[in-house]
Amino acid sequence: MISILHVEDDSDIREITEMALSMSGDFEVTQCECGEAALSVAPDQHPDILLLDMMMPGMTGCETLIELRKMPHLTRVPAVFMTARAEHVEIANLCAAGAADVIPKPFDPMTLGDQLKKILHRTTGHAST
Repeated sequence: MISILHVEDDSDIREITEMALSMSGDFEVTQCECGEAALSVAPDQHPDILLLDMMMPGMTGCETLIELRKMPHLTRVPAVFMTARAEHVEIANLCAAGAADVIPKPFDPMTLGDQLKKILHRTTGHAST
């Protein structure tokens, strides 16, 4: 099972993501509605991937990632941002901030799982299932 910590403020996107990833049976997803919630559950989580929305009230995805990276067990976990602002400059900025990849919104629920598996394999060598 591939464990994902998913941080997204939009409940519809959380639900679509959960459904998309649960269809394959390869993912275990913990969802949080904001960066602050992610920081409260993260000490007990050991995800294979961090899946972060970029634009959220309160802490942005980048701010959330900075705080998550302060936890020793999350320093090397690949971070993938999902954002509607997927212009080249924004993607470059996210990668400079530590993103392994960026998935533009709207995303294709049918391919999300495969995208995440490929990113995980590319960044860690973790075998895709």
